[in-house]
Amino acid sequence: MALIAPRVTAGLPAEDAEKLKYALDGSHDITVFVDGTVHRLPPEARDAVVDMLARFSRGEAVTVSSVEEMLTTSRAAELAGISHTYLRNMTDRGEIPVEYRGTHRRIRLADIMAWLETQKKNSKDAGTLSGQDDDPDAS
Repeated sequence: MALIAPRVTAGLPAEDAEKLKYALDGSHDITVFVDGTVHRLPPEARDAVVDMLARFSRGEAVTVSSVEEMLTTSRAAELAGISHTYLRNMTDRGEIPVEYRGTHRRIRLADIMAWLETQKKNSKDAGTLSGQDDDPDAS
């Protein structure tokens, strides 16, 4: 799958941004109409649309781009917030699946996202085990 060039849209004029901010305040229910037909977005798409609209409501410029399904190790490391070397070592140890295209490693986006979720869960579990989530006023 090829990347489509990012699309950059300038921020909204202040008046339009303020109207959008008012409309979004306290609501995450977005109705999408395509050719007059109502579509309910799945949660991931809804969250992305709400995030984009919230950014517009703050007067920010927004860039929309796609991510390839098969990532280079550099792109995968960037998305995961880790070094390229650390990611390569994890693939060598089999912690993250890797496919080879000739001599080049490619990593599925879904595998990086699954690894990130595992890290988040482990971090949360470690916080619970160390008592970080305990209520300090409960004693």
